[in-house]
Amino acid sequence: MNYTRLNGLIAAPFVAFHSDGSLNIDRIEAQAHSLIKNGVTGAFVCGTTGEGASLSVAERMLVAKRWCEVAGANLRVIVHVGHTALPDSKALAQHAQQIGAQGVGCYAPFFFKPANQEDLVAFCAEVASSAPALPFYYYQIPSMTGVQLPAAEFLRLGQERIPNLAGVKFTFENLMDFAECVRMQEGRFDVVFGRDEILLAGLSLGAKGAIGSTYNFAAPIYHRIIEAFERGDLDCARAHQARANAMIAIFVKFGGLAAGKAMMRFIGLDCGSVRLPLRSPSEIRERELRSELEGAGFFDFCSLA
Repeated sequence: MNYTRLNGLIAAPFVAFHSDGSLNIDRIEAQAHSLIKNGVTGAFVCGTTGEGASLSVAERMLVAKRWCEVAGANLRVIVHVGHTALPDSKALAQHAQQIGAQGVGCYAPFFFKPANQEDLVAFCAEVASSAPALPFYYYQIPSMTGVQLPAAEFLRLGQERIPNLAGVKFTFENLMDFAECVRMQEGRFDVVFGRDEILLAGLSLGAKGAIGSTYNFAAPIYHRIIEAFERGDLDCARAHQARANAMIAIFVKFGGLAAGKAMMRFIGLDCGSVRLPLRSPSEIRERELRSELEGAGFFDFCSLA
């Protein structure tokens, strides 16, 4: 199928909640404006960062619909539709096409897991068939799904069963598999890199687009990595990656996704807390988080709200 490839930085947006734990859809417009202002080209919504697995199907549809309404012409919306229940995943994909999304992504079921590539492709083929007009991306994230089947083999088998297969959102450290996906059939597939902490490695292996959590609040430092790489200044690119990684180490130390929502508040976008079983940092830990980020220079390169 014909589709426009994903290029540049694509954020995986946080989902906003009210203090009572209900969705705060009103925050999405400000989130979208911030991404556009900071040169982010797309939003991969309701994925890991968006706590998609902790949302009901109805909530995910509300979030996806609002992103499509506010994105405008400068932000492409890819809706993650993965679910442990195939009928729900298909319903989410169908809804994504109806609301005007520019693509869908789907990870492997993570409770009853596919035993082999054939089963994984069969599951994804069913999901993709519910949004036949949209590019379909397999979301490779073994750290969360526990499914470590090679993405390159998925593409080889999947192209026969999934007419709208566009490529892979590759969130894994197996760079040999990533490189094979990029090279396959002279670059037929759109292979989008998904590990912020090794973005430079992804670029060196041919990545043109990248999807990540920290692009929500630190897009400028990643633009500097890409710009330095493109002009051949690897020393500069490495230095910027090292600064980004110092921030990421703090982000992980203070709880990852939960810390990320605090970091969103630091740049002026309050997305509320995380949903149980995740737990937001205490006020004391949040102050410690801010202090360590200041020491790492985060506020010198963070995104503008």
